[in-house]
Amino acid sequence: MNAHIINIGDELLIGQVVNTNASWMAEALNGVNVRVTRVSVVGDVGEDIMSELGRSMAEADIVLVTGGLGPTKDDITKQVLARLFGVGMVTHEETLARVVGYFRARGIVMPEVNRGQALVLEGCQVVVNEVGTAPCMVMRRGGCMVVSMPGVPFEMKWIMANRIVPMITGMGDGCAILHKTVGVFGMAESTLAERIAGWEEGLPGGVRLAYLPQAGIVRLRLSAYGQGAEALRGVVDGCVGALRGIIGGNIFTECGETLSEAVGRVLGLRSEGVATAESCTAGLVANRIVATAGASAWLRGGVVAYSNDVKSRVLGVPQALIDEYGAVSEEVALAMADGVLAMMGSEWAVSTTGVSGPGGGGEAKPVGLVYIAVVGRNGKRHVGRYVFATTREQHQERTANQALFDLYVEVNG
Repeated sequence: MNAHIINIGDELLIGQVVNTNASWMAEALNGVNVRVTRVSVVGDVGEDIMSELGRSMAEADIVLVTGGLGPTKDDITKQVLARLFGVGMVTHEETLARVVGYFRARGIVMPEVNRGQALVLEGCQVVVNEVGTAPCMVMRRGGCMVVSMPGVPFEMKWIMANRIVPMITGMGDGCAILHKTVGVFGMAESTLAERIAGWEEGLPGGVRLAYLPQAGIVRLRLSAYGQGAEALRGVVDGCVGALRGIIGGNIFTECGETLSEAVGRVLGLRSEGVATAESCTAGLVANRIVATAGASAWLRGGVVAYSNDVKSRVLGVPQALIDEYGAVSEEVALAMADGVLAMMGSEWAVSTTGVSGPGGGGEAKPVGLVYIAVVGRNGKRHVGRYVFATTREQHQERTANQALFDLYVEVNG
């Protein structure tokens, strides 16, 4: 069973609003073995909406539409759907009561225009929106189910999760969908592709591979389509096992985790914590860690030691060390990690010091140079020298990712 997603609104086309609805909906649909074969964004133009709906209804089993259900004149989705299905509109009394109650509860006189939100297509299946005022409508024609929902993300998500996904679960043809994402660190996309070329060529039929590169990371997504979820899982797991034999040292996850989630997983298993001491990344490593739910269990704290004075006065890095080797050095990186390890009482510490640019570099220490140290209370000491010759923002991004990966390797080793 396949689906098309149509997101309506000029605000999406001009970049005023980021279209998060499509990715969330696609993930929810894949979870119940509905394959999304097209996602489109259409402006608030009647003929454009009509054209996109007609095309999708001819190609898909399910068409999910968001947006254009509000009370203002630019919200025209219902009118277009009424023309397409050749029906009129009627008032849905339960929705009208909810709209009236919404305004009454706030002590506001309801504008007459809001009555229009209770209008639905004649003969449609109405799905009451219990977290908003615009109802969801379900129509069917020629084997295709069309679902019209509000574009407000939290309203759409509630309707999808609680009403639409249960409605379509089990409607499919028995074809299962399985995605598995493997996170690979420290290999350029082209280098990785060359290294695993033979493995990729030998993938079984029905298994597709996609490369999703980020800063220092390549996510390999294996997608399998076929009969029987358990059989597909066995096939994909076998593929991943063979991949592990080729690039196992560069793999940090086989279940789609972020680097910080992978770090949190291994620290959590050991009931250990980490502290950060950052110069060039200015707190980005700690920020990545706290973006992960449950980070309070393993992040002890952090220090942004951007100036040499703070490195010395707060972290206890000897001034003589800075004078002799410079702030951007292996020796200072290790001393920063030692200092924050002692200060925070953690089991692990990671530090960064480098030249993000665009200025400040030289022949011996070029722009892009960074030292990353990881030390453990168990005596482990690792420091890496890297050169990320990119923009300032990209340098910080890649440094933060490298720091998390180095921490993951040392903790997991």
